[in-house]
Amino acid sequence: MLQQKLQRLWEKRSIGAILLLPLSGLFCLLVWLRRYGYRKGYLSRSRVAVPVIVVGNITTGGTGKTPLVIAVVNILKQAGFKPGIISRGYGGKARSWPQQVRPDADPVMVGDEPVIIARRTGCPMAVGPNRVEAINALLAHHECDIVISDDGLQHYALERDVEVVVVDGMRRFGNGWCLPAGPLREPVSRLSEVDLIVTNGTPVGDEYPMDYVGRQWINVQDNSRTAEMTKFAGQCVHAIAGVGNPQRFFNMLRDEGMEVIEHTYPDHYAFQADDFDFEEKRPILMTEKDAVKCERLGLEDAWYVPIQANIQKKFHYHLLNVLEAKRGQKTA
Repeated sequence: MLQQKLQRLWEKRSIGAILLLPLSGLFCLLVWLRRYGYRKGYLSRSRVAVPVIVVGNITTGGTGKTPLVIAVVNILKQAGFKPGIISRGYGGKARSWPQQVRPDADPVMVGDEPVIIARRTGCPMAVGPNRVEAINALLAHHECDIVISDDGLQHYALERDVEVVVVDGMRRFGNGWCLPAGPLREPVSRLSEVDLIVTNGTPVGDEYPMDYVGRQWINVQDNSRTAEMTKFAGQCVHAIAGVGNPQRFFNMLRDEGMEVIEHTYPDHYAFQADDFDFEEKRPILMTEKDAVKCERLGLEDAWYVPIQANIQKKFHYHLLNVLEAKRGQKTA
């Protein structure tokens, strides 16, 4: 599968990656010129009526951004804010944008991750390729006093007040090169400009550690059916992962004592019923991101685990302090 092959290529500075360095040089030049254009005002930027927090990354592939977005939203709600959320709606097939996202929205239309975020936070959400338009649509229908952008670190047309970057603690920055020779969307030096860095795994320096907590399994077809995390320990299971970093999910299952038959699909894959026509009838376990697209497929013995991001309290305080400082600068 191309996605996994590229991830392996980007792990080290191999001959294959070296051959792509000229294209990486061109990519980095275009990235620099684009940022320079925004800084100097040659390219226009839009500021909206409320503060904006961007939660993003500088690498491709799954880094754990969605659980972090949910955690940031919950921190803001506990602090008395009324958050709204925007996202690109990657993979969504809606004919017009932006789209409002409700907990019962169709992930085929608006994307899988936005449906998860809307369900888990209970906050208003809008998606669309143009994030400024998405925010304006959100504010036109809801009384939000702050907006969190799911991804969009490189969407410089949108002015932002706070930037939070999530790093994959296992893969870090791969071979350290930009696309297509490496996994970087921007050079690692970009991290010196962001406000907070959260690491999904073991942190380095001033990064804040984040780990995942799974409390129970939920049946994909009937969400009222739940099971303890230990339910499948000692069993052989079919493990389904159509996400950016499927190995993290498979490793979690093995840590829970399961024998895992791996089934890897492209990120944001649109599942069909015959994808689960396995010869061996065993429990099917999947990520929450995959589960939202499988609810209508009639899978009786399929389960997912909602993941909660666990981040130390000092991240909460730092986020709110940075936000307050940035808001003070705007009104000074």
